Amino acid sequence: MGRQAVPSVRRLAHEERLFWLAVAAGFPGSVTALAILWSGDYTAKVQWTLTVFIMIFWWGFAFSVRERTLLPLQTVANLLEAMREGDYSIRGRVPRPDDALGEVMVEVNQLGELLRSQRFERVDARSLLRQVLKEVDVAIFTFDEDQRLRLVNDAGERLMAQPAERLVGRSAGDLGLEACLEAEVTASLETSFPGQTGRWQVHHSVFREAGAPAHLLLLTDLSKALRDEERQAWQRLIRVLGHELNNSLAPIKSTATTLSSILRREDPHQGWREDAQRGLGMIADRCEALNRFVVAYSKLARLPAPQLRPVALSPLVRRVASMENRRPVHVEPGPDAMLRADGDQLEQLLINLVKNAAEAAEETSGDVTVTWRTAGDSAGEPSGGVVVQVIDTGPGLLNTSNLFVPFFTTKPGGSGIGLVLCRQIAEAHGGSLELVNRDDGVSGCVASLRLSGQL
Repeated sequence: MGRQAVPSVRRLAHEERLFWLAVAAGFPGSVTALAILWSGDYTAKVQWTLTVFIMIFWWGFAFSVRERTLLPLQTVANLLEAMREGDYSIRGRVPRPDDALGEVMVEVNQLGELLRSQRFERVDARSLLRQVLKEVDVAIFTFDEDQRLRLVNDAGERLMAQPAERLVGRSAGDLGLEACLEAEVTASLETSFPGQTGRWQVHHSVFREAGAPAHLLLLTDLSKALRDEERQAWQRLIRVLGHELNNSLAPIKSTATTLSSILRREDPHQGWREDAQRGLGMIADRCEALNRFVVAYSKLARLPAPQLRPVALSPLVRRVASMENRRPVHVEPGPDAMLRADGDQLEQLLINLVKNAAEAAEETSGDVTVTWRTAGDSAGEPSGGVVVQVIDTGPGLLNTSNLFVPFFTTKPGGSGIGLVLCRQIAEAHGGSLELVNRDDGVSGCVASLRLSGQL
């Protein structure tokens, strides 16, 4: 035998419940009045007249309670509906700000004003964002979780050689961007697109939109920047080469002209042989200087990649300090540290720093101190790795802007590549090199070598 369907009970609406509650509130008094009226010694006309009067007032007040409650709720509902539809200009009339209904209206009006101001802010922000996306020279693409294009800026349109209307909705595979989405968060790719070919810096990140994951893809053209850097490098190189060649070729040309005029004379003056020997010696010296310059440049350009292996820092520093004999080198031991580095290159770096410090300290009969500490011990310094410091009590640095300019030197006979090589070695190990004057009231310089490959 099947189950009998249970009839559903109709639930009263809010206004109906308020109406019947008002009826119930007036029921005891109205029934009592009618009982007294019909049980008393009254004429039928009075009884029926008062009965109609009581019933009208009873049910009229019940309907009035229903309407006076329903109307403000409908007003609030209309205001909220207008806000939901995006119309924040409508405001509700506040009957009295010191009662419950007045407080509700005040809060609804304030909510509308807040949403209105936020809407203007969003419009301004979107306008600014659209302008930025339009002007920025980076191709920007956003994809949904299915890797379908949702947004592209003007640079992206130029890269794809198509307008946004024809691009939006297509998959990353159709656009040739699937490899970019599958690359690392930040990568460099050399590839071709319909609108341009070159080397690209790829930035890929994931964000959430409407609760679903989405992809942001930025493609930056590196070709132009690399060409600009290459042109600037060539210009600097030409200036350096021109300077060095002119410094040597000008006296060579002058001396050769003088020797040629001497040899053309039928009756050379007394001592012409000594003059010729001095001239030839000067030519030989300038040729040797040019040869040193070329060798130094070749050394700078052929720095090999570091062969990383475990290196104990303390024995390395002590060995370098023991090699210097111009001035005493004091070693202040720091924490035991093992580095993943190329021991030969790191040793050459420290030798150059200690040599420079000893030469500076020799001018003031000072000394040199080498110490190291854990990176991050000083305020504002990033943590991780170690910092090796070579400290001297020399005259200090007069010009710090040209320290790492190739072939710039203030030393007689200097090559101007020592510090450049030191910085190249430091950066090849993922570190950095900085030279500053001492700030502890003592003249001298501090060379700080930061190395991050600590084991």
